[in-house]
Amino acid sequence: MEVPFPEVFEGPGSDLLPEYLQILWRRKGTLTLIVFLGLLTSLLLTLLQTPTYQARASIEIQNLNENFLNMRNVSPTADDAASYVPGSDLQTQARILQSESLLDRVVAKLDLEKKLFPEEGSGCLSVWRKALGFPRSMQAPTREQILTLVAKNLKISTVANTRLIEIRYDSTDPQLAADFVNTLTDEFVQQNIESHIKIAQQTGEWLTGQMEDTRIKLEKSEDQLQGYAHASGLLFTSEKDNVADEKLRQLQEELSKAQADRVVKQSRYELASKVSPESLPEVLDNATLKEYQIKLTDLRRQLAEISSSLTAAHPAVKKVQAQVMDLELAIEKERTNITERIRNEFESAQRREHLLAANYASQARRMSEQTATVARYNILKREVDTNRQLYDSLLQNVQQAGMTSALRASNIRVVDSAKPTTRPYKPSVVLNSALGLLVGGFLGIAIVVIQERADRTIQGPGETTTYLDVPELGAIPSAKAERNRLFAHYQKGKDLESKKLEDSKPWQVELVTSNEKPSLLADSFRATLTSILYSAENGDRPRVIVITSVNPGEGKTTVASNLALALAEIDQPVPLQSVLLIDGDMRSPRLHEIFGLPNRWGLTDVLEGKTPANGYEGMVFKTGFSNLCLLPAGPLVSNISALLHSPRALKFLNRMRMEFDTVIIDTPPMLHLADARVFGHLADGVILVVRSTLTMRDAAVAANQRLTEDGTRVLGTILNQWDPRKTNNYVTSYWDKKYY
Repeated sequence: MEVPFPEVFEGPGSDLLPEYLQILWRRKGTLTLIVFLGLLTSLLLTLLQTPTYQARASIEIQNLNENFLNMRNVSPTADDAASYVPGSDLQTQARILQSESLLDRVVAKLDLEKKLFPEEGSGCLSVWRKALGFPRSMQAPTREQILTLVAKNLKISTVANTRLIEIRYDSTDPQLAADFVNTLTDEFVQQNIESHIKIAQQTGEWLTGQMEDTRIKLEKSEDQLQGYAHASGLLFTSEKDNVADEKLRQLQEELSKAQADRVVKQSRYELASKVSPESLPEVLDNATLKEYQIKLTDLRRQLAEISSSLTAAHPAVKKVQAQVMDLELAIEKERTNITERIRNEFESAQRREHLLAANYASQARRMSEQTATVARYNILKREVDTNRQLYDSLLQNVQQAGMTSALRASNIRVVDSAKPTTRPYKPSVVLNSALGLLVGGFLGIAIVVIQERADRTIQGPGETTTYLDVPELGAIPSAKAERNRLFAHYQKGKDLESKKLEDSKPWQVELVTSNEKPSLLADSFRATLTSILYSAENGDRPRVIVITSVNPGEGKTTVASNLALALAEIDQPVPLQSVLLIDGDMRSPRLHEIFGLPNRWGLTDVLEGKTPANGYEGMVFKTGFSNLCLLPAGPLVSNISALLHSPRALKFLNRMRMEFDTVIIDTPPMLHLADARVFGHLADGVILVVRSTLTMRDAAVAANQRLTEDGTRVLGTILNQWDPRKTNNYVTSYWDKKYY
């Protein structure tokens, strides 16, 4: 049989997931049991709990218009936008829903003092009290107890990124839960309306008193203003200005205009005085001059035309020249008039400015004489204006407060009302079962991993190579797994006669290589033998092989007998006989029972130097199997250690080496007995048998270390009683139907 490749040991932390999955697979029975117990516990706890129903409602908190009817300016409780925190209003309303004053109103309206007696008797404690026959307390609950119970069952939550608030209440009575939520919602809306009305009424009463005081102050301030104006002789063109102020302001405006006009005309005059008249804008833009210039140009053209054909003394030439001179004089006169007009306009503006400045200075002197009188008048007038504005504002706010107190408005809108539910909210069988499975799974995994870490035994193929640093020659499946496989094979279609024939064969695992072929167990021994035969050094394979184990019960005798049977099946060269199997376990021999031979003569007799009755030819017994001889252990003796250390032991083994092709010696466990170590020192090599899930790693390492220190060659290890179903996932590939 080809065993799986051993896992490469890469140190702690490598391939953790496959390792843990393999652990869970090996101990799946324990894991399944713990998970089932977790599920069972959750179901029992669920059945003991009293069903609880939950009613749910949702309300919307709309943004309250604090400036409705301009009430923000007079309401002492209006929110300040600068101090507003997003979401704080929803949290405030949620806390109000849980306030004792509001819950008191709901308890009184629903008369919960009588209805909450079942609520008090709910829960696992009351169920157990009732089951055990304890009397229930009949004492009426106090107000604090009722409010505590109601607050415990009430749950208020806000919905993120919305203005919604969810109200939930738990009760063993679905109708009571729905009634409580709906009543709480109604009372909350009513309380909100009452709060707004009360604030509006208080504000209106306060504003009325303030308005009356302001009216009296306004009347007094107006009387003082009128009396002072009459006594001082002040005249006013309007409520704000008197006659002197108005005149001074008019003079100031005229003076400013005159100064601006004088500056403009002075600049024109200075420009006309410095530059040529022909370049002045007034000259260039004058329509008369433009007309004169056109005519002059036309006459000059005519003069040039006739001068080309006539002399200067010709009358026609003289006439045109006279017209040209007249136009030039007219143009020069017009330019002079424009310059003179600019100068006159500048002088006129300058004189007007001087007159207005003198008049303004005179009026300013008169105004300075009335400054104290006007200042006092203005003070009295501002007081009157202030009182009048305050009175008008208070009057308007009183009217608005009255309208607000009569308006029953609320910023709370009921989105969903509560309705009685037909299914309990808790306990949830699905949720509790899932929780039980989850907890059981976690506990199971933890326990399994702890057990696995505490288990120091060798589990599967490859581990002996990792821990002992010697070759693993083979892995022998457990006989139990083999029988289960054969039974499954029968169920898949073998006929009844074949099944009866195979069932008639004696099932003896020590002889399975001969009695059960082909089979998985027999082929595993043959595959192991192949590894032994190929373990030669310098071309010489081991011929005297010692089979031992670390502790008793690890299957070394089974391995020795089956390896001998597998080796006997191979044709050997003549004249040597094939295989000799020696029972070296002289303290607890078994091979003679397995092969059905007597134990009157054996190894102890040989080591003592005795001669068999029929001579040395009868020293070994022929078994019922071809090419296989057996030397039993012989009668029990007390000096086994002395016999093993005698020269006869080496002499005997050398003789058997010459007469047999292969000698296999079955020895006692070596950890506490020295027999195997002595035989190993005389033989060609030792094979160490370890049993899966039984042999401790430390014990196997210690046994291998002792053999190494003795100078004994360790050919390798054989993993016995390996159950692929428990140690790894190779079952399907090894028990493939097409091979067996």
